[in-house]
Parts: sequence; structure tokens; C-alpha cells
Amino acid sequence: MKWSIRGLFPYVFPLIFVVALFSALRMGSIPPAEFTFSNGTEPQTVDPAKSTGAPEGRIINAIFEGLYRKMPDPNDPNDMIPMPGMAKSHEVSDDLKTYTFHMREGAKWTNGEPVTAHDWDFSWMRFLHPESGTQYGYQLWYIKNAKRYTTGDIQPGDRVEVELADRKDSAQMFPRGTMVSGILKKVDTYPEGSSKETSDGGHGEEEASYKVFTVDCVPEKDGVPQWDGETTQRVFYQSGIPQSFLAKHPQAEQARHVLLHFSEVGIKAPDEKTLVIELESPTPYFLELASFYPMYAVNRTCIETFGYPDWTKPENIVTCGPYHIQERRIRDRIRLAKSPTYWNADEVELETIDALAVQSNTTQLNMYMSGQMDWATDIPNSVLDDLKELDKEKKEEPGREKERNDLLIAPMLSTYFYRVNTARPPLDNPKVRQALNLAINKQEIVDFVTRGGQIPAGSLVPPGITGYEGPPTESYDPERARALLKEAMGDKKMRPIQILYNTSEGHKQIAEVIQQQWKRNLHIDVQLRNVEWGVYLTTVREMDYDVARAGWIGDYPDPNTFLDMFVTGGENNETGWSNQEYDDLIESARSEANPEKRFAMLREAEKILVDEMPILPIYFYVSINMVRPYVKNFYPNLQDLHPLHILDIDEEQREKIREWEGLE
Repeated sequence: MKWSIRGLFPYVFPLIFVVALFSALRMGSIPPAEFTFSNGTEPQTVDPAKSTGAPEGRIINAIFEGLYRKMPDPNDPNDMIPMPGMAKSHEVSDDLKTYTFHMREGAKWTNGEPVTAHDWDFSWMRFLHPESGTQYGYQLWYIKNAKRYTTGDIQPGDRVEVELADRKDSAQMFPRGTMVSGILKKVDTYPEGSSKETSDGGHGEEEASYKVFTVDCVPEKDGVPQWDGETTQRVFYQSGIPQSFLAKHPQAEQARHVLLHFSEVGIKAPDEKTLVIELESPTPYFLELASFYPMYAVNRTCIETFGYPDWTKPENIVTCGPYHIQERRIRDRIRLAKSPTYWNADEVELETIDALAVQSNTTQLNMYMSGQMDWATDIPNSVLDDLKELDKEKKEEPGREKERNDLLIAPMLSTYFYRVNTARPPLDNPKVRQALNLAINKQEIVDFVTRGGQIPAGSLVPPGITGYEGPPTESYDPERARALLKEAMGDKKMRPIQILYNTSEGHKQIAEVIQQQWKRNLHIDVQLRNVEWGVYLTTVREMDYDVARAGWIGDYPDPNTFLDMFVTGGENNETGWSNQEYDDLIESARSEANPEKRFAMLREAEKILVDEMPILPIYFYVSINMVRPYVKNFYPNLQDLHPLHILDIDEEQREKIREWEGLE
């Protein structure tokens, strides 16, 4: 290369042969894609309802599309806003509680079926179903009765849907078993006031109760319940009920679910081209939620034909986005190819894209520097200063003065933090958690580890949300940390604790620094546990950890996207922490129309979170990407979102850059 890379010598040249060999083996017989980027770890799923991370989100955003999708603002491309997707337009009622979406003409699934409003009726029902396994179900609880449907909150007089226990495959949520509709007459508990019956007919010590539902069932015509028709009373029970009950009630029928009837949920498709959403209360960021990839629709025919997870295999999957999955090699790449059925295919420039599964940021850097990658999403923190100098030297070359930098660093609506398992003593004591927080020198971490301009965090919600200011927080104070730990533990020694993190040099470096700080400041023995992404997700979800690395990118520019994670039992809580006052504040903020009052409620809730410390905020992110200057339409933004279908390549500039850098 003509420009100096002396600072990167230890990273680039020793591995250049390895990278070349590695790339050749990975490529096999596949010709190179037009655009190649690192997607980090192997995506765990491409099912929108079951996905949670950025590696999944990048792929899902490329192969599916929502009612709306996040796109660069035409007035400021560094700002991402919801733009029409599968819905060509929408309108909102005067009371701000009803959204009417008008579907786009001519939009098709890759199996040739039209994309209609009924796809969202089905997909959001699947998303909200208690068996869905989604961690984002609560994001649609703004819709009327959606929470009641998910949680099974039903009362006598409610319209209900009963799924009988006759599924062909009990492990698959779809197709469902026989469905029965009716009016809930009563709910009884059996055996009332009794303990759990054992297999020998005796009673054990564990108290247990079983619900029995009496339903006035209505007839159906063409699959539509006839609510004014003649009813037939039936009794339903769910699995696990004692045999003694069945002996006394032989007419009782086993049901897999008894839920609020989905027709009571505020999701209606009166025809193929119209979707009407009724909310519990005004939700200013609902359009942002409709643009969030877990809310994208899926194809019912595909899911009911193949079931999960087989429907997501490349040979089975049916999609509607700008790209489709042409090939997938596990722990290697996902090859995306332009979809000819996409409604806006004429505006999609790149024919093929490779999303590489590369966890090592050192490998990413080497592949980028050797011309094997156009976009690196993670690079070693230790070389940031050298890369900045490299960009500066590069622009001193004749003809390159106006060239965009390769290294793009920008503010980001995201927080790096540690979850604490509050169900494990002594981490169940807030003073212990406060001590752990005060014993972390976060300034040291951002100055000497991350080195990208990150800001030490005392709270969860990052700066940048207009009108919101978080509560005051305490900074690094080892002496107070030791005093708090002494108050909590008395004369007992703090047991060893373990930090869990997913595979990444950056996560490892941060964990090592915190390990040293806790040992130095609190005399705690700390073990480190590194696992791959899928194991990490499962381990955290099962709460099999002491302290676990975490990060959260705001799904929309509002403090609620961070704070509503930690309500009691929240799918993304995963700390075991519960606080009724916190829950009440988050719930009250949902229905508060006054922005100032609403932000005050959320600030009060965040103060409770900071005081009780079920999480340890470390720093507020900046986005760090290395992108070739010939890549067009790549804009840094607060959510670090970069839609693949708007990217393009300046071929003339690419040839020049490759010649300048000796990559031809």
C-alpha cells in the first residue's frame, strides 16, 4: 500500500497469508459477491418474532419488510425515520389511538402470493401468542387487549378462543389444533384449598391448583364465530389436572389454551388492503415500533407448511424484502441475492451481498485491509488511533483529498452494561450491587480500552433524546464501594463471582479490566466465562450467571425503549429484579399524553433503577464502522442502522482505491 500502515503492522502483515487462505477456503466455488461485510457472530434465527440481536436484525431487514421501515431522512441522511414499506401510507385518528394503514398494491411474497393486511393479522397474532417465544412481545402491548391475549387474562363474560389439545405436532405452534369460540361463563379452581395430588392418590406437600373453564360455545360459519347463534356449554381443562377431577367430570375436554378471543385485540384487517390498529392510549412512537424488524410479517403458508424452524431454511423460506437468501453456510456466510418480486426492485442496486460470520475483530480488520471486505462492523479498539492517523495520511495523497474516511465514528443511542443476577446471594442485596458499580473506573475503560470517544455511563438511558435528562448518578468511588460492601456482608467474605460474556476481543478486554478493578478495590475473586453467541443468549435467558455483559440499542428514540425492559417478569429483564413502584411508573407513562409529565415519570423510574442497580451501566456507545469510501449511501446514525438495499458501489472509485492501495 502506498500510504503508511506502520501502526497496523502487528495486525495486518503476520496474518495476510492466513486471511488469504481463510478467504479462499470460505469462498469455495462461490463467485465473490458485489458487496461483502462482517455480520459478527452467526445469526441464531431469521424468524422476526424470535430474533433479538444486531446480526439477526441486519439479515431480517434485508429479506423482509415491515409496514414501515427505518430509512435515512431525505433532509438529513444521518437521521433515520420511519418510511412507507409494505404500507404505502397511514393515517391517525384525532384521539391518536387508531392507526389505519393502506397496503401497497402489487407487493408479493417470493412464493407469488400477494402481501396483504391479513399477513399482519396473522403475524402479530403469532407474535403475541403465549407460545411464540418472542422477547419483544411487550412491544405490542400498546395495542388494545394485546397484553391480555398474551398473558391469558380473561374474565367471565369475555369472548374467548379455545384451542383443543389435538395438534398434529404438539411441538409446533402452527398449524394450531381445533379452535372453538365462545363466551367465558366461569373459571373454577380445582381442587379448591387442596394440595397437589400424587400419582398414588395421596397428597404431597406442594400446593397446586388447576383452572377449569366453563364456556358457552358458539357455532361458526366459514370460520367466523356466530356470536348471536345458539350456544352450547362445554367444560375445558388444561394438562396436569388430577385424575380424580376427570373421574367426576367425564364430559370435560382438554384444551391447550384458553385465551381472550383474538378478535378482541385491536388488530383488524377489514379487507386485504386495509389494516386498522387500535391502541390502549396515544403512543407517539408507534410508527417506530411498526418499523422495528421483530414486527415484520411472515408468510402464513410457509409457516403452516414447514413449521419452525424448518420454515427458515433457505430452501423453504418465503420472504418479501429487497433480498432473498440464496445460500447459507453455517459459521461462514449468508449469500443474499436481489429479489425480483420486491415491489421496489428497480431501486435496489446491488445484486449480491455476502454477510460473513466473523467474530474476531482482528480477523475483520485483516480481511478489510486485504480487500476481502467492504464493511467491517467491529475492529480492535487498540488500533483506533492508528486508523485515524491512517485516514489522515491517506488524504494527503494527490487525488484523494475529498475521499471519505474509511473509519466512521458517530454518537449512538446505545448503552453497554452488565446485568446482575439479583436472585443469587449476595447479589440480591442492593448494597452489594451498588458497591460493584462504584468500584468500576469507567473512565479508565473508555480511555484505555474502547478508545473511540465513548462516554462513561452512570444510568441506562443514553444522551441524545430530546427533552429527556436522566437522574443524577454517583461516579467512581472505591472507598464508598468498600464501605457499602462491608455494610452488606459484615464480617463475611464476598464469594467469588463470575462475569459472563459472548466471544469478542472487546468484551474480553473490558471484563479483564473490571476483574482487576474489583479485585483491587473490593478484594473480590472474579472469574471470566467466554461463550459463543447462542450459548450466551440461552445462559442469560435461563439466568445461569452472576454478572453478564449486555448492550442495548434503542429501538426508537425514546427513554421507554430502555426502561420498559426491566419491569417485573419482562422478557428482556433477565436479572430477576422486581420493583412495584418502578412497574407502576412505567405503566403510568404508557398512557400519559403530556410529554413533560411522561418524561418525569420515566426519569423517576430510572432513578429507582439506578438506586437498586440490577444493572451496572458501563458506557454509552459510539458506532464504529470501517467502510470503503466507494460504498455509497452509508450514513452514520444514532441507531447504527444501515439498510443494505440502499447501498451502492462507485465502480470507478473502487478501481482507483484498489490501485492506490495495491489490492489489484
